[in-house]
Amino acid sequence: MTTAVPPEMIAIEITAPGGPEVLKPVTVATPRPGAEDVLVKVAAAGVNRPDVMQRKGMYPPPPGAPDTPGLEIAGEVVAAGAKAAGLGAGDRVCALVAGGGYAEYCVAPAALCLPWPDGMDAVQAAALPETFFTVWTNVFDRGRLCDGERFLVHGGSSGIGTTAIQLAKAFGATVYATAGSAEKCAACENLGADAAINYRDEDFVERIDKLTDGRGVDLILDMVAGDYLPRNLKCLATEGRLVQIALQNGPKVEMNLLPVMLKRLTITGSTLRPRSVAEKAQIARSLRDKVWPLLSAGKVKPVIHETFPLARACDAHVLMESSRHIGKILLTT
Repeated sequence: MTTAVPPEMIAIEITAPGGPEVLKPVTVATPRPGAEDVLVKVAAAGVNRPDVMQRKGMYPPPPGAPDTPGLEIAGEVVAAGAKAAGLGAGDRVCALVAGGGYAEYCVAPAALCLPWPDGMDAVQAAALPETFFTVWTNVFDRGRLCDGERFLVHGGSSGIGTTAIQLAKAFGATVYATAGSAEKCAACENLGADAAINYRDEDFVERIDKLTDGRGVDLILDMVAGDYLPRNLKCLATEGRLVQIALQNGPKVEMNLLPVMLKRLTITGSTLRPRSVAEKAQIARSLRDKVWPLLSAGKVKPVIHETFPLARACDAHVLMESSRHIGKILLTT
């Protein structure tokens, strides 16, 4: 099942490890899908922190993944492998990919493709996979967030944060978020956070203590690490869980294990990109069953900050590294 596919395409190449300027559009061969894959004509692709780390030479793609950055796409299927069950040319999908998203065409495992939610366009659909897969597997699978629990997400105005706030609220949690400005805190509260804490002006440990009447939170989703670790432990309630998904302040820190023992805390974490297609497919099934109806109903939505043409991927990375954005940054073809 195919439509006309050109032999060559434009993709963004990381010409050498370095700053945003190393991202250059180049002409390369159009990839071909395997038996269980589809080839997608990309309409939009998400820009994420792991792309920045890859550009700097600090996050190499897993074996077999393209060197081209880009972990999420949306567009139209133009070719499908013989075992790509249920998908064919013309289907509009968004997909989680292990790389290759910054391009005019991208191969995606059929099992990691999801339909565009009702009423969404390509840009909105492309903003979903990386953040929604990440939040679901870490907050609801690993973190076991339940209705009525108290949840804290750091970086509440990021793509991950805006997604986590909405999903946690939709599933009945009391939600707190940290962010770095009054504008970002207001955005978090507009998305449903019960309180947002400006970490530049307030000690989030003291504020969480007051907000919870000294009980602490049941779950923290953290992408900062470093000196946040001991502070996070202070914020956790008895039987609380900390889920670590990034290390923006570094991977190493001294910590006192006594609070972990006394409060029976759980510290866990994960990365998404290196996991197998089968593991990610299980997350995709959960999203389709439990989250896609919320998106189609407009109860949860991606927050789009700005889009850039594919050729301006370097400008998108400049914005990403400035941390001025609220929500998602995307490329369009």
